[in-house]
Amino acid sequence: MSSDRGFMARALELGAQGAASTDPNPAVGCVIVRDGRIVGEGFTQPAGGNHAEIEALAAAGAQAAGATVFVSLEPCAHSGRTGPCTRALIDARVARVVYAIDDPNPLVAGKGAQALRAAGIDVESPMLAAEAETQNRGFFARMRSGRPWIRVKLAASLDGRTALANGRSQWLTGEAARRDVHAWRARSSAVVTGIGTVLADDPELTARPDELGIRVLQPKRVVVDSNLRLPPAAKLLAVPGGGDVIVFAGAAAARDDRRRALERAGARVETVAASPQCDLAAVVTRLGALEINSVWVEAGATLSGALLSAGLVDELILYYAPCLLGNSARGMFELPLLTSLDERHGLVVDDVARIGDDLRIRARLAGR
Repeated sequence: MSSDRGFMARALELGAQGAASTDPNPAVGCVIVRDGRIVGEGFTQPAGGNHAEIEALAAAGAQAAGATVFVSLEPCAHSGRTGPCTRALIDARVARVVYAIDDPNPLVAGKGAQALRAAGIDVESPMLAAEAETQNRGFFARMRSGRPWIRVKLAASLDGRTALANGRSQWLTGEAARRDVHAWRARSSAVVTGIGTVLADDPELTARPDELGIRVLQPKRVVVDSNLRLPPAAKLLAVPGGGDVIVFAGAAAARDDRRRALERAGARVETVAASPQCDLAAVVTRLGALEINSVWVEAGATLSGALLSAGLVDELILYYAPCLLGNSARGMFELPLLTSLDERHGLVVDDVARIGDDLRIRARLAGR
């Protein structure tokens, strides 16, 4: 029914309201409908708080009995920090549950639907499944592969240059594009950069919730720094409430006083193989083990190119400013020399949008 799709679309809208605050849980929305009218709705609260179904059931009260529930992910059937949503739905005596897509979490993975059907509740799925997966792309990636979804952000001139030859790049893009970047940071589990960017720009790498008007769980900030050159006085180590800072370094570099100085400054130092650069596959695998769903990479051509060459990039978010910098300016990716067009990195463009005076292109790597 078309009305069912409309109610599911509303559940997805609600889920988006929690996209910056639910990590490591997925952002989920729920709508409860009785006699064609919404009687309760809600979205997942920060980890340890209510899931979307519990919020919606609380809003619906006694009107949930005999109602239809639309939820953007299969209801959970296990106890974690909270009890199973299936039990709450059964106890509320709902008549029908429509969910967008199966939960890829092995602890759920069909068990939610099975529990509801065993209790005599009509269950239907999928509905708007592609939209639901896109909304929680990082969670689905981590549950299926053990690693997060990796997005690389770059700002460039129209001729694909990210900075002048002397390294100057602030600001290529306008204020609207920079606000958009903060919204993407807020929806990410971690912001990753390289030590070169930290030494050149001394960024904070936080999201700015006061500018976004939403609840934000600050993303973890991650520095790939094989030789542990991060200064203990770096700004990203001094932001109150700015989220955890993780530094990945080679084991040899992490044995001396530099590690202890960074740890005193609040950083968590993790070691990976480095010969001489950090093993990026090991970094990404470790981030998945730390329950990081989605990674937002803001780095220069060296780290961006290394991630792309290693096959670790899932998606590109590219901001193009209406200007030209010429061939002496710095490029977007440091890549090995390609000798055939067959070696190029194919992309699938998902979206092109005007952001202020700039252009934003969202593109997935082919096959992602």
